[in-house]
Order: sequence, then structure tokens, then C-alpha cells
Amino acid sequence: MRMFGYRLPGMSSLIVWGLLWELVGRLGVTFFLPPLSEVFVTLFEVIGTPAFLKALGETAYAFILGVFFAIVIGVPTGILMGKNRLVDELLLPWVNIFLSAPLTALVPVLMVLFGFGMQSIIITTTLFAIWIIILNARAGVMQINRSLVEMARCFGASPFEAFTKIYFWAALPEILGGVRIGVIRAVKGVIIGQLLISIVGFGALFELYSANFLMAHFWAVLIVLFALAFTISELLAYLERRVSYYAAKR
Repeated sequence: MRMFGYRLPGMSSLIVWGLLWELVGRLGVTFFLPPLSEVFVTLFEVIGTPAFLKALGETAYAFILGVFFAIVIGVPTGILMGKNRLVDELLLPWVNIFLSAPLTALVPVLMVLFGFGMQSIIITTTLFAIWIIILNARAGVMQINRSLVEMARCFGASPFEAFTKIYFWAALPEILGGVRIGVIRAVKGVIIGQLLISIVGFGALFELYSANFLMAHFWAVLIVLFALAFTISELLAYLERRVSYYAAKR
């Protein structure tokens, strides 16, 4: 970010928006937006309470399992689509449909099939994340230098060895990029699941605070959620940069 010819730190824009938020809150323009200072005071009051810790544990459990299944299923599927034309032609239309479709509309179907418990929330989280992971893994495999594949065949590599030693590592930058975007989508999926399927976790806190017009509490929990998503995303972006040299080796 540059201002008046000077380069400012990367977080400067957040400071500017924070000051604007504080100003709007102090002016009392809307009850929906309390002063940012009040939100942070409320955050430190709420963050250690048993209700918050329970909600954090439930949300983290559904989120971690949802992302885990999205990666475990999505990465091999994407690699298989990238290396097998028949599988690609069979699955690619469905992947594109689910990626572009409003997945919230599928939540009632999941509730009928899997009930109102944590299982449906985990499946919802997985569905939000998996499709972009599949497409990125597929794109990474399709950009692999074919000489690497031919070399593996010449040395008698088994399909499993080719997968673990050629396809996965060569496509790793794209895979990590897909996982990073999938994690962001998974945050949306877990909150939607907790709001629509079973009112638990952060979804229960959002429901409670909004129903009682406790907007400082509402924004405090939302800031925690944004901070967690941003931290995970930046960590994966760092890993993505660290393995970017694989792209040059293809």
C-alpha cells in the first residue's frame, strides 16, 4: 500500500478501516456497528468463557474433519482426473456443477439423509471445500512435464510409486493453492452447517447474540472466526511459496 509516495506496511489498510469503523460506531449511525474498541473489550471478556470454548471446540472439530476429508478425497480424485482422460470426462462436468452451484440449497437434502447432527455439518464443510481442491490438483497434474512420466514408466514405477513420487510432488504448488482456497470455503461451510442444520458451535453464538441484539458480542466472535481463517490461509500461502520451485522443475 502506498500513500503520498511512501510505502506503508501491509497491515496499514486494516488500521485505516479500523479507525473508520471506530468513528462510525462512535457517531451511532447504526446499532449494528458498535465501536471497534467496544468489540475488542467484549472479545477479551468472551474469549475465556466456557460457552465460547465449547463453541470453538465444536466448530474446530467439524472444520478439521471436513477439510481432512476434502483433502483426502479431493487430491487423489483430482490427480486421477488429470492423468486419465476417461475419468476426467466422466467427473469434470459434475465437479464444475457443484463448484458453481449454490451448495446451501443442498443442506436440506443432507439433513434428510444424515440427520441433524455433527455428521451433516462435517459433510457440508467437505462439500464446500472439495471441488476447488479437485480442480487445482487436476490442473497441476495436467501441467507436469511428460518426460517425468515417461521416465517413471521406463524405470518400471508402479502406479502407486508414480502417484507418490511424480504426480503428487509435481502438482504440489497447485494442490496447496486449492487447499488454501478450499479452507476459506470450508469456513463458510461449517458456519452455514451450524446455522441451518444444528445450532451448535459458533453458529449457536451467532444466533444467540443476533437474537438478543448483542452486536458487540456478535462482532467479537466474527473477528475470531476471520482471524482463524486468515491465519490458516496465510500459513498455507507460505507453504505454497516454499514449494513453488517444484513448478520450475516440471
